[in-house]
This record gives sequence, C-alpha cells and structure tokens, in this order.
Amino acid sequence: MDHDAFLALVRYGSDGLVPCVVQAADGGEVLMVAWANAEALRATLSGGDATFWSRSRRELWHKGGTSGNVQRVLELRLDCDHDTVLMVVEPAGPACHTGAVSCFHDEANGAAMARPAGGA
Repeated sequence: MDHDAFLALVRYGSDGLVPCVVQAADGGEVLMVAWANAEALRATLSGGDATFWSRSRRELWHKGGTSGNVQRVLELRLDCDHDTVLMVVEPAGPACHTGAVSCFHDEANGAAMARPAGGA
C-alpha cells in the first residue's frame, strides 16, 4: 500500500492525534507508546525513522534525534478500527528515557504494576 493510501485510512482523535504502539521487530517486546499526527506519520514513512508528536513540547519529535536511540521503522500497521498504529521497529538503543529497553520494564515502573486475581 502506498503512503497516501495508508495515511488516508488513519482515524485520528478529535485532537488530530493517533496512539502509536512501538514494538521491537526482534522478539516482539512492546517498547513504548507515543502519539502521532498526520505530519509525524508522513515523516516516519518518508524518512524511515520513528517520528511522533510531542504533546508536551507541541512539536514533531524524531525519536532518538538527541540521544541517538533512533527506531528504524520496518512496518506500520493499523488496528481493525484504524485508530491505533503499530510501529514495528529496529531500535538503536533503549526506548525509555530511564535507559531501560522498554518503557514497560518492571524496574522503570517500580510499583506501578498490578496483576489481576488469578493472573500468572
């Protein structure tokens, strides 16, 4: 599918953003979740590196632009409702600002983890 056709399918929220789940191509670990607008997705598709919209800075954010921990995007996929993007990436370093490989790493989250009753 060409880039314009893919972008036309994305269903953005009322704020013009879509959540992006970032997954490592090698092993499938979820690395992070970020937000993108159409411009960020277009930059990702044209440049090949993960680009997001920083809600706090209100600007495009090229992941790893400062740290060097870029994420080379191999695939973009939409969920069945077209309102969430899955980015399958080859990371060049840790995804989390704490230095952890994933933002969902137990050490990065500390006590912010719960398991439902009967869960493994």
